[in-house]
Order: sequence, then structure tokens, then C-alpha cells
Amino acid sequence: MKRRRGTQRVPVGLLLPAALGLAFLVLPLAGLLIRAPWSSLPRRLTEPGVLSALWLSLRTATAATGVCLVLGVPLAWLLARVTFPGRRVVRALVTVPLVLPPVVGGVALLLVFGRRGLIGSWLDGTFGVTLPFTTTGVVFAEAFVAMPFLVIAVEGALRGADARYEEAAATLGASRWTTFTHVTLPLVAPGIAAGAVLCWARALGEFGATITFAGNFPGRTQTMPLAVYLALETDLNAAIVLSLILLTVSVAILAGLRDRWITGP
Repeated sequence: MKRRRGTQRVPVGLLLPAALGLAFLVLPLAGLLIRAPWSSLPRRLTEPGVLSALWLSLRTATAATGVCLVLGVPLAWLLARVTFPGRRVVRALVTVPLVLPPVVGGVALLLVFGRRGLIGSWLDGTFGVTLPFTTTGVVFAEAFVAMPFLVIAVEGALRGADARYEEAAATLGASRWTTFTHVTLPLVAPGIAAGAVLCWARALGEFGATITFAGNFPGRTQTMPLAVYLALETDLNAAIVLSLILLTVSVAILAGLRDRWITGP
């Protein structure tokens, strides 16, 4: 007997809004492709400012993702595996950057890590370290807005993982650290990968917190979204080209990471 494929009829009540939703997401991107000045694209690609902004965006997004992995995975484990007073409050605080306007996040970072901030004044006076308006400040701003994506994804993976494997490892004498590194992490690796991809994508497109906390200085803090904003005020075609470059790089990298890390072989 032949296997039946695609025989289930899709209800019109679901198909129509699904098609509208897809069009709502795709049409703006199609408009970007249609309006792109293709003749000037090769020249724009070789401009030093474009390459500098693109390279800075990739470096800072990757560094911010690394920071989120180092800090976010243990935080997700704590929220998923440990019961402590105020856990719901902590979980709510972790998700605040998701709903907080990025500009407000940038102001909050300035109040904490600025030269006169709660921690920034101590860093500046003790170590001579200044974070605002530096490349490191870009990484901080991107990590601040992107970490919730990682924490939520990893916590969900931890809650869905079978705890019996961890219990078996503990029964066999494995320490908590050995159990975490050799049992827990492999179990939730797809969740970590998915969270890292979302985190990287959010960091790559970050604008509000970055321009508020790190400024818009070419070669130092001007990422691609900031370059698009600056070009939009003076040259629409340049802004379209920069947007197209960022779109192409983002889609290519995210598609590759998703196929390799999430779907698996």
C-alpha cells in the first residue's frame, strides 16, 4: 500500500490568515530587494566604512553571544533545577529586557557602567576601565538585550530533559560538576544551540541600546544597524544597500547555523 502524502486538507479559515501572515513578513523584504540599486552594489561592498561596520557587527555579535553562553547557561540551570525563594521574581527580571525599550536599556547601562555609574565609577577609578562609547560597550549592550533569548531557550530545554540520566550519574558517584558537563549539557545541547542562534541574531540587529550606551563612532562602535540609520538620513540608496547586505549575511549565517546545530545531521 502506498503511503499517503499531503492528503489532509487545510481549512480555509487557517490557510488565509497563514498566507496573510507570510505576506506580511515577506513583502517588506521583497520591497527591499526590488528597490535595491543593484548597479551600485559592487561599489558599496568595497567601501571601507561598509566593511568596517559589517566586520564590527559580526565580531561584537559573536562576542556578545559568548558572554551570554558563559553567564546565561548557568542562570538557566539555576532557574530550572534549583528551588529558592524569589525564583519567580528572578525569572521575571530575566525577561524584562525582552519588553523593555532598547533605548531604556542603554540608559540603564549608562547609569550602572558609565563613568559616574554605580559600577562604572569604581572600574574607572580603580582600573582605569571605561565601557561607554567603546567596542566593549557595544558587546555589553548587545549581551544585555540578547541574553533573555538564551536563558529562556535553555531553561525550557532543561525542564524538558529527562532528569533520570542525571540521577543515574549521581548514583554512580559522579560529582555535580561532572554530571553537569557530561550529562546535562549534552542532553540540552540542541536547546543551547537554538538559544545561541536567537541570541546572536538579536545581537546582530541591536540598535537602541547600542547607540545610547556605545554611541555611533565609525570603526569603533558603528555596527551595521547604526550605519543604516546614519545613511538613511543622507542617502536612501546607501541605506537600502546596507540593509540588503545585513539581510543577506544574517539569512546566510542563520540558515547555516540552524541546519548544522538545530536540525542535526
